[in-house]
Amino acid sequence: MVELMRHAVQQQQQHSHWQQQDASNSNINRQMNWRKWQLRRGSSKTKVKLKRRRTTATLAARPTEGSKKRDSKISATATTAAAIAATTATAAATTATAETEYASDNCNIDGALDIAETDNNNCNTANSNIIHNSNIRRSFTAATTTRAARKSTNMWMLLPILLIYACPGSEALRLTNGGNSLSKGVGANKEQLNIGLIAPHTNFGKREYLRSINNAVTGLTKTRGAKLTFLKDYSFEQKNIHFDMMSLTPSPTAILSTLCKEFLRVNVSAILYMMNNEQFGHSTASAQYFLQLAGYLGIPVISWNADNSGLERRASQSTLQLQLAPSIEHQSAAMLSILERYKWHQFSVVTSQIAGHDDFVQAVRERVAEMQDHFKFTILNSIVVTRTSDLMELVNSEARVMLLYATQTEAITILRAAEEMKLTGENYVWVVSQSVIEKKDAHSQFPVGMLGVHFDTSSAALMNEISNAIKIYSYGVEAYLTDPANRDRRLTTQSLSCEDEGRGRWDNGEIFFKYLRNVSIEGDLNKPNIEFTADGDLKSAELKIMNLRPSANNKNLVWEEIGVWKSWETQKLDIRDIAWPGNSHAPPQGVPEKFHLKITFLEEAPYINLSPADPVSGKCLMDRGVLCRVAADHEMAADIDVGQAHRNESFYQCCSGFCIDLLEKFAEELGFTYELVRVEDGKWGTLENGKWNGLIADLVNRKTDMVLTSLMINTEREAVVDFSEPFMETGIAIVVAKRTGIISPTAFLEPFDTASWMLVGIVAIQAATFMIFLFEWLSPSGYDMKLYLQNTNVTPYRFSLFRTYWLVWAVLFQAAVHVDSPRGFTSRFMTNVWALFAVVFLAIYTANLAAFMITREEFHEFSGLNDSRLVHPYSHKPSFKFGTIPYSHTDSTIHKYFKEMHYYMKQYNKTSVADGVAAVLNGNLDSFIYDGTVLDYLVAQDEDCRLMTVGSWYAMTGYGLAFSRNSKYVQMFNKRLLEFRANGDLERLRRYWMTGTCRPGKQEHKSSDPLALEQFLSAFLLLMAGILLAALLLLLEHVYFKYIRKRLAKKDGGHCCALISLSMGKSLTFRGAVYEATEILKKHRCNDPICDTHLWKVKHELDMSRLRVRQLEKVMDKHGIKAPQLRLASSSDLLNHHHLKERPPLLGNLSLAASAQDLYRWSYKTEIAEMETVL
Repeated sequence: MVELMRHAVQQQQQHSHWQQQDASNSNINRQMNWRKWQLRRGSSKTKVKLKRRRTTATLAARPTEGSKKRDSKISATATTAAAIAATTATAAATTATAETEYASDNCNIDGALDIAETDNNNCNTANSNIIHNSNIRRSFTAATTTRAARKSTNMWMLLPILLIYACPGSEALRLTNGGNSLSKGVGANKEQLNIGLIAPHTNFGKREYLRSINNAVTGLTKTRGAKLTFLKDYSFEQKNIHFDMMSLTPSPTAILSTLCKEFLRVNVSAILYMMNNEQFGHSTASAQYFLQLAGYLGIPVISWNADNSGLERRASQSTLQLQLAPSIEHQSAAMLSILERYKWHQFSVVTSQIAGHDDFVQAVRERVAEMQDHFKFTILNSIVVTRTSDLMELVNSEARVMLLYATQTEAITILRAAEEMKLTGENYVWVVSQSVIEKKDAHSQFPVGMLGVHFDTSSAALMNEISNAIKIYSYGVEAYLTDPANRDRRLTTQSLSCEDEGRGRWDNGEIFFKYLRNVSIEGDLNKPNIEFTADGDLKSAELKIMNLRPSANNKNLVWEEIGVWKSWETQKLDIRDIAWPGNSHAPPQGVPEKFHLKITFLEEAPYINLSPADPVSGKCLMDRGVLCRVAADHEMAADIDVGQAHRNESFYQCCSGFCIDLLEKFAEELGFTYELVRVEDGKWGTLENGKWNGLIADLVNRKTDMVLTSLMINTEREAVVDFSEPFMETGIAIVVAKRTGIISPTAFLEPFDTASWMLVGIVAIQAATFMIFLFEWLSPSGYDMKLYLQNTNVTPYRFSLFRTYWLVWAVLFQAAVHVDSPRGFTSRFMTNVWALFAVVFLAIYTANLAAFMITREEFHEFSGLNDSRLVHPYSHKPSFKFGTIPYSHTDSTIHKYFKEMHYYMKQYNKTSVADGVAAVLNGNLDSFIYDGTVLDYLVAQDEDCRLMTVGSWYAMTGYGLAFSRNSKYVQMFNKRLLEFRANGDLERLRRYWMTGTCRPGKQEHKSSDPLALEQFLSAFLLLMAGILLAALLLLLEHVYFKYIRKRLAKKDGGHCCALISLSMGKSLTFRGAVYEATEILKKHRCNDPICDTHLWKVKHELDMSRLRVRQLEKVMDKHGIKAPQLRLASSSDLLNHHHLKERPPLLGNLSLAASAQDLYRWSYKTEIAEMETVL
């Protein structure tokens, strides 16, 4: 039963479906014919038609009483059959929705209702009625249960379909396509991919745009390349492209509304910005604002806007923008290709304050840098025209080719001013950008022969780029969705908002943009694929080369395409015949016409050197420069043979040097010819009796065009002539000669400074001495004077503080003398450490001593021109002899600031620099004052290296090219001078000409001559100082023995003084002297007669001493003094018993061990002990 009912319902639904379709088609055809007939009747009858249509639409949207009754019956019937028809209602609704969409698409594609564009207001009213009566859908769903219900709803279902056909551009289309307001579509289960599209207003409305969109979307499934698999799971149809037309200069509010309210509401994942407006200015600012706003939101933009070159790309360009139109870089490259084609190496860049002018200049500079390897460009000027007077910079330069970047309106003003300044004509070429050409409308102010670059901005080109943009988006989506890394990243801007309640930037926008940027789609026929650079610009672009020429009837000027520039080809430029400026048949040279200059000079090495020409040919060799005339004008007769004059050195000579090489570079760059003439009076140019002489006089009297030599710039000269930028800096310097001196008396002390010598003498030597002595005293195996004196069995040992000093000094200077070494291990180790220090010290001292023990060169070391010995020459006795060259810059400066000095040096002035330097070398002058650079050159050229400049330079200035007042050549040469300085040409010339090599051959020969006494006087002074010091020590020794020893003998017990000096201790005690003598006799062995003689002498002296002792004893007895019973051993006893282990008694039977203290006490109290000690 249920199956039968379902089958019956399906048949009824199918029958109803075909009835509805037939009724719809018939109604549509009738309405189309009726509206076309109304249009043909005229505008007045059209108003009647519009009124009737509004009435019909209102009545159709308002239910009648009969329909209300039928609806109540339908509702009752539907209630009883609801359970049976539940599934049938859903199927019927789906079928109706599909038919509605199909009819709407056919209407939009075929464009059957062209007249609907004139009635958008009525369409909007009908659409609002449809939205207001949304209960039609609910009535239709319930009415499908019965045939009566279907018949009553057929009329209501047909009304929306008719309105959709009638109003393709209204909200009804947007509602049906975008929001699925009537019903759910077939792809309701697929995720929607939405994009926004901005296009300009056109006369044909949206019709062509929608057709282009539909063709592009339909063509995605028919592409010959890779298949788009994402269409299986995602819905991307015409309804997903949300389209809006924007005016030429929309307000920021309108832009914000379109982007934030319309596009973000439908979750667009990209925006297509397609504009072909070329009116640079406000429209460019609108595009800039829109692209920046999209970039801030993180939404990728695929743009094609004809005015993209006017965007401030480097300042605020959206980082998420792909540009399908040729960029400003492409335009600059095409313009430079034109210059390269016709060998125009130098040009100027002229821009207005149009947006993006900085980017244009930068693009030109970058392109010039890239092309430097195969074609050298020179940018003469870069001018931003804010007022017409700014073009005067072009007038003063040699610019003949100009690149112009401005709006068309600004270009008219600029070119009008250029014409007034005579910057247009057959010698001037203007190459303009697309912003000047715009819609190929040529203004009458534009000069004939202008060249420019342009690309197609027509509506057809715009439609084609819309299709390309949709393809780029589709393939970007394909790459994005097929990447597993993006599985959880949706292409939707949901919750993105311009307000605070949502996200401020789409997180996935930058990631998606990378896939879009890497897309490569097939381009047009014979063109490469559409690909993008890292900046989002096209890799390959094509531009048209335009030429401004008279039209066929010669009534006006037109832009005509004469060629094409293709960036991807090797021969990028293809140009046909060109109408050149001034209607010339040949292209301009691009440089100024050649001109001739008369140049005056005055020779001065190394700037200008004179040498005779070849006597046979009368020409200069390669290394001798160029011919220059040295004869005066009156000497050059009219009938003189020029060839013969060239061979006569009194008429012509060869000029070479720094200035000549510089002149050759100027002539090559500027393209002029010249004649070099020597100044007649041979003077540099100073004021003499109120008149100028020399080089300056020729310029003042306009006898020459330019002066080229080492002419110094000063304020007096600048007041009457024009100088260029200085090509070299200089000042007033002093040159002196070196003379051989003597070695300094203190040269042996100079390897170390005073602090180092004090550190060695006071700290190092003293510390080492006391440390060695202290370690020896404290060491168990070292020296103990007291134990030595008390124990007679101890082997005699010689060591004291003075002997330690002797050891330290001997080791320090490595003297081959006898020294007593310490016994202790610690003191010996310390001695080795000191020896290591001595080795290092002597090595450093010896290595540096040779540098100071050489012959010193002496010279007069002046501090500069303001040295008091020069400023006041009579203050120094004897006065120095110095001079300069009269009538030179140096002479005038000294005369101006140093009157006394100038008066004094007149007697020593020389006529040339060579004479002055020779006088210094010969000793006739102590110094010579002149230009610093010239003197430096002469010093470097001196073979014996005897010359040198001293002191600081005075009155710093520079050498410059001199011109007559208000000369037109000044700016031209200044420009080139700055370029030569920037690229290093001036520095290379300076190194070549200014660097000399003095050859010190004679100086090396002098170094092998014998040294005079005064050259090593320091050695004799050192010897004399040593003798005086020794004499002083001798005097101190006598003072000690005569005055000090007696007192020390009474106070010292033989301990402390012996520690300081062993000989001093022995001199204070008799026992010490006796022990020393005993040790000598004990160990002595005579091997020759001389020794025996000395031994006999000692014996004799001993016997005489014994006799004297006896005499003294008798004298003591006479005075009542009882002498001690002592027996002194004779000399024979000492000699006979020296081999015994025990010592013989020295003083009779008295034992030293038993009565040593009594003997000492007694001996110190008597004069006898003193005498015995002396003996």
